Amino acid sequence: MPWTRATLDAYRAQLRRAEDRVARTVADCRGWLAEQGAEGRGELLEQAKEAALRTAPFVLYQQGRQYTNFRDHNTLTGKTLWPGHPDCALSSLQDLPLELWSDHDVQLVVCLTLLIRSAGPGRVEEANGTQLTVDHVAHMLERIRVGYNAALGRDQVPPAASATVADLHELAVSLRSHRGEVAREAQLYREIHGALMHKIEKVAGPCADLARAREDAVTARLTSRLPLSGDNLAELGEALAAAPGWLAAPHGDFATGLEALVYESAAAATEAFEADFAMSRGMRSLPDLITALREERWAEICDWEITRFFCCVVPDPSAARHFGDSAAALADAAWAMSSRMQYNSWHFIAGNLPKAPEVVDRDHFVPPTIPDVAFYSDQHHHGHVNNNVRFSIRSPQSVVVDGRRFNGFVDLRLLRCDGAPFGEQDLLAAHRVSAFTARATGLVAELAAAGEQIEVTAFDSPWHWSAVTGGADPATRAS
Repeated sequence: MPWTRATLDAYRAQLRRAEDRVARTVADCRGWLAEQGAEGRGELLEQAKEAALRTAPFVLYQQGRQYTNFRDHNTLTGKTLWPGHPDCALSSLQDLPLELWSDHDVQLVVCLTLLIRSAGPGRVEEANGTQLTVDHVAHMLERIRVGYNAALGRDQVPPAASATVADLHELAVSLRSHRGEVAREAQLYREIHGALMHKIEKVAGPCADLARAREDAVTARLTSRLPLSGDNLAELGEALAAAPGWLAAPHGDFATGLEALVYESAAAATEAFEADFAMSRGMRSLPDLITALREERWAEICDWEITRFFCCVVPDPSAARHFGDSAAALADAAWAMSSRMQYNSWHFIAGNLPKAPEVVDRDHFVPPTIPDVAFYSDQHHHGHVNNNVRFSIRSPQSVVVDGRRFNGFVDLRLLRCDGAPFGEQDLLAAHRVSAFTARATGLVAELAAAGEQIEVTAFDSPWHWSAVTGGADPATRAS
């Protein structure tokens, strides 16, 4: 189809306007970076490098140029490029005069700064797969501002006075300062779209009938199987806090009440949420952790193997249909998930420790603090591809251990291999279940701090085989 002269002229005019707008934006970015001075720019680069190192994979674009910390073609510090690597686009700018920075790099540093200042490194993932421009970041921050004000019920966060970097930076800082207040009024969470690796922070609405029905079902199972009473999970938590001693004693088939509670909570979630799998992770020996914390043995904690952690995975028996109708394959999948979740606990724990050299040098991510709901993870995430995990909910919780808060110390995960995706109401109910498990873990931490010796010994490979198949682990029989 040939273009008319008028159409071609209109296209060229639009292109000139876009080029002029980009030129003005780049000039504004350069001016703002110049105001920071050489030392300030160095600090911004260090902040951006640390964010790239401690954040899950992301891929960003500046027109045709790709910036990523992901897999083989890394251009930023991440799993492949160590901090200071000459191939890292951010490291290459260190001590380089601003006038020698490319227009792409200028915009990258400014946009990363705005994102990080608004919520920490995790906000960078919300730009995944996009053209990273100041205009795009401004749009993101405005959407977040509107959501925060709606949750607070008032215009607490004013809009940016203009689209300049200085005014957007002021908005980003304001969003960060009000984020905790928003989280007290409503539940923040993220939607994750697996095929795009794109993540969006959202503000949840109130619990409705579905969330209450899910919670009621979990509560009914827990009150029938544990020495607890109450009409909801909050009341069960109060009953638990009033008499936590049984958590340290044997209960049923488990060596401790904590093990029984972790298992029953996961099993109840599998059933109540119509999930193919539910799982709950934590640390095996809180007394060991407390001793190491009191003696400030940061290097030792960082050196602990993943076997220091556990994850209880409870599949629905019908999930075997996704694994050739084989209970053995289902058990193998459950143990593979458990092992991966042990690694996640290992990966997060260092992020809660003081920034001693051995902690900084240890591979770790910033521990998660808000839940998320994911769609079509089997289109991207290797572990989810291998285990047919299409839809999921992750609900991380913090736990105070001997006076130190550990973010992401426990979590509840719900998985579906097909069918309908999880929704916001599912997430709200799941977050209450994980909060209950976290409260129990915190109570056990208090018992351990007072001298009680409590250790989780269940949820290893033989346990998962026996729990899923009903028989002894073949490896155990062979030995």
